[in-house]
Amino acid sequence: MNYPVTGLHHVTSCAGNAQEDVDFLTQVVGLRMIKQTILFDGKKAFYHLYYSNAKAEPGSVMTTFPYDPIKGRKGSGQISSTSYTVGKNSLPFWKEHFDKHKTSHDGIEERFGQKFIRFDHPAGLSFEMIEDPADNRDPWTTDEIGGSEAVRGFYGVVLSVREVEEEERFFVDALGFRKTGEEGPFHRFETGAGGANRTMILKHEPDRKQGSWTFGAGTPHHVALNVPSDELLTEQKNWYEELGYTDCSEIKDRQYFHSIYCRSPGGILVECAATVPEGFAKDEPFEQLGHHLLLPPWFENRRAEVEAMLPRLRVPQGF
Repeated sequence: MNYPVTGLHHVTSCAGNAQEDVDFLTQVVGLRMIKQTILFDGKKAFYHLYYSNAKAEPGSVMTTFPYDPIKGRKGSGQISSTSYTVGKNSLPFWKEHFDKHKTSHDGIEERFGQKFIRFDHPAGLSFEMIEDPADNRDPWTTDEIGGSEAVRGFYGVVLSVREVEEEERFFVDALGFRKTGEEGPFHRFETGAGGANRTMILKHEPDRKQGSWTFGAGTPHHVALNVPSDELLTEQKNWYEELGYTDCSEIKDRQYFHSIYCRSPGGILVECAATVPEGFAKDEPFEQLGHHLLLPPWFENRRAEVEAMLPRLRVPQGF
């Protein structure tokens, strides 16, 4: 079977304070802010913020819902860490950079022969920088972070599961990944050519309690996988149902992409997303991505009400 999934599309997590999230992801991690919008579902307005590499490519997009003061519970059945790729020999720079910004980290480690640093978002979210000299995607740079060190995009995600077997079957049979490595509690799965943006790692944590599935500060919400077209998105939904994975949503319009969501056997929420032809430049010029609050058409007549619910953000200069 030719599976529709080509790699990662985006990762969505819940931060705490909105301004703190903007400052950390743009200044400490060095991402490009590409979109200010809101949660499309529900009556109360919460920011939905998007960050990426220089070209706003699927496979580099981190999105956050700042949900302060509503707290989530970290645990199994969630993303454990979101991993970015950076250039060869750049980890000493990142260690010094994190120390300078008083960012908690675990120092330089190694997994599957790759060096990485795990570090923490102020809300408690876990991230990694992984050296990958083969990743040539264009990074976004800042006054402190140059092109040789900057983030290229996602390497993948580390997913916490209490049982590996059923989650493995889901990623292999339903999504087309193949198992390519096992090291201690870590089980690596790749799609296509593997490597950057095509890797998922299951972390076996049989005694860890189930994490929350709601929106809540400090917890990841879902990982989204890239599907090239709406037609293939429909094929993926049909394939889920044929295999018996019937906990799959209808196709949802997320303005910049169309999506389906499926709760995997290990509890992790997996989205499949097909980007619209205009991508993130659908409603603002590419050079001005992230500068202004944008609402979907069905919320535009409530703009004044929505803006009154949201704290005003300071967007970094140069974005």
